[in-house]
Amino acid sequence: MSDASIKGPGYRVGFDAETATVHFEGTLRLGTAEYEPIAALLGGVLAARPPAITLRMTELVFLNSSGINTLYKFVIAIRKLGDVAVHVEASSTITWQGKSLPNLRKFLPSITLTMS
Repeated sequence: MSDASIKGPGYRVGFDAETATVHFEGTLRLGTAEYEPIAALLGGVLAARPPAITLRMTELVFLNSSGINTLYKFVIAIRKLGDVAVHVEASSTITWQGKSLPNLRKFLPSITLTMS
């Protein structure tokens, strides 16, 4: 998959193919159906079968429960493949990240999480 980006009011989700990094920025308060383009982007990343994927969340100020569900489904899809390493970069100053992102390990125990 080549570079891709989805932008909306107050948010951006982009994929850098060279580094296999998905960047999340801004505030995501979308309805469940509105996450479909983001889920499709994540599915495209997975279809490219990179050996490792980085999820950079350090600039994502807010993610609602529909977005968290989308993220969890992505991680479950990675687990089913079985051979993709995942690293999550998060911010210790953004409250929701410290509460929700460690739960990704329930779905993919091998995930690494860095809180800066």
